[in-house]
Amino acid sequence: MAAKSKNVWSTDIVLVDIINFSKLTSNQQFEIIDYITKSYSKMIEKMLTSSNMTLSRLVLGFISTGDGFYCILNPKLKGYGAILGLSFNHFSEHISKKYPYFEGIKIAVHTGEVHEFRDILGNKNYIGDGLNDCARYLEFKNYTISTVMVSESAYENLIKFINIYKDFHALLLQREFKHSAMHSFHDKHGGEKKGCLIWLRETGIINPPNLKFNSMI
Repeated sequence: MAAKSKNVWSTDIVLVDIINFSKLTSNQQFEIIDYITKSYSKMIEKMLTSSNMTLSRLVLGFISTGDGFYCILNPKLKGYGAILGLSFNHFSEHISKKYPYFEGIKIAVHTGEVHEFRDILGNKNYIGDGLNDCARYLEFKNYTISTVMVSESAYENLIKFINIYKDFHALLLQREFKHSAMHSFHDKHGGEKKGCLIWLRETGIINPPNLKFNSMI
């Protein structure tokens, strides 16, 4: 089961982080955050329309980090997180054409636990080791622009996903999906992390599958 209890979920987490965001001026930071927020919102809206889905069927929620955001997927789409990360990465190329000072984004994907709670305003929010661990994958020193860093668990779930949904497997092959060897490194707290870089030679946006939501992956 994807849910361990009513408010604890094991799912894919996608973290988008703007490179050297703190070095930008306040105006530049606002321009980039505003443009990225609007652009990704439109992208997700189009993806949902193409897949005939509601937002809640794609994601549990988003969390702003100040210099980026977490996207927490619906647990029933576990395995799609790496593909969504590749779609986010594709769109960043358009941002760099509009803003010359934009250096790009780093994207990490991890499968882990999140705890849902209500914040002081009564809105849904999330905490948990899954979010913290996802951020650690951005510490990988050999990260390359135009790739996505995926944890070992996220990669394993990607493989399970494309074995279930053969059309996605075929589409990734068509787009020339590539991955590095599995790397092992230590984060700033000394914890060992394992993951690999993935990318598409033919980039693009890949819509989510419209699942039967009475079943779990």
